[in-house]
Amino acid sequence: MDPLTHTLTGLALSRAGLNRRSAYATPILMLAASAPDIDILAWLAGPAAYLHYHRHLTHAFVAIPFLALLPVLVVRLFARKPFDWKWAYLVSLVGVATHPLLDWMNAYGVRFWLPFSGEWLRGDLASLGDIWILTALLIAALAPALAKLVSSEIGARPTSGRGWAIFALCFLPLFGGARYVLHQRALAVLDARLYGGRAPLRVAAFPTPFNPFYWKGLVETGPFYSLFDLNLLGEFDPAAGQTLYKPDLEQKPLPPTPPAGRPRFRPSSTSRSIRCGASPLKRSPSRRSASRSWTCASARRRTRASWRRRWSCRTGRLNSRSSSTSHVERSRCHCDPRRSVGVC
Repeated sequence: MDPLTHTLTGLALSRAGLNRRSAYATPILMLAASAPDIDILAWLAGPAAYLHYHRHLTHAFVAIPFLALLPVLVVRLFARKPFDWKWAYLVSLVGVATHPLLDWMNAYGVRFWLPFSGEWLRGDLASLGDIWILTALLIAALAPALAKLVSSEIGARPTSGRGWAIFALCFLPLFGGARYVLHQRALAVLDARLYGGRAPLRVAAFPTPFNPFYWKGLVETGPFYSLFDLNLLGEFDPAAGQTLYKPDLEQKPLPPTPPAGRPRFRPSSTSRSIRCGASPLKRSPSRRSASRSWTCASARRRTRASWRRRWSCRTGRLNSRSSSTSHVERSRCHCDPRRSVGVC
């Protein structure tokens, strides 16, 4: 739930009667109801850390006794007079316990059993900011102020707002029970249809903030997912949804790789540009120029060998005989005037 819903829940608990047990029950409960959201400090380490630790150990049952100490200590720092620690701690326990229960109602879910189990549990009964729950809590919070304003005009005695607070707290389980019935109905409608001639593997229904009869449906089949806008008061058409096909995760076989050996020779642009009809280069008497030049026959042999190796790599039959030519075969290479490479 949103932080305002949690804070107003703590205020309603205080006005419902817990403020009679401790002098500072109202600030303790308002802080305790939002205490598990202290995991927002993980945002300082980056968005990835926040997503990992959001609704982590602070929303588990095992952390409730420890988190209940924080509101009591914070209020004690600013309190002007001492108070009963035992009742203040018990009041704080009640406020902290309401937080994971309210978060369980929405589609995000919580992990109650950390650190023993990391299973996500969710009720899919309310949205993250449900307008119905928030309205009931706002009425309970503002009703005493409005009643005090009216009573001052007519001279009546102002009310404490206890009745409105009890009404808001009773509204939460009643609203959750009604949404549970509607949620089961939405799941039954989605599960009783065929989608593209296939039976659903899994179905889910998520609530919307305003209309309790309007749900977002998700259906999984073998090759695709389907998204639906489901209205429980109307007819449901299984062909009217948005289809999202699953990606093909099968890996295609890789082409065969040549065995390790001599590196593959790729003729340079200079050797490919030399043709058989061109006049052969003559060796220079100097050693420096002789090392930088080659004859036409040498260029033809290199080009021929590279093409043979390239063809062998494509057909997957590269061996020592096809990857290089012998000394006898090199000596028998001659120039074919119909082709631009030497032929052995």
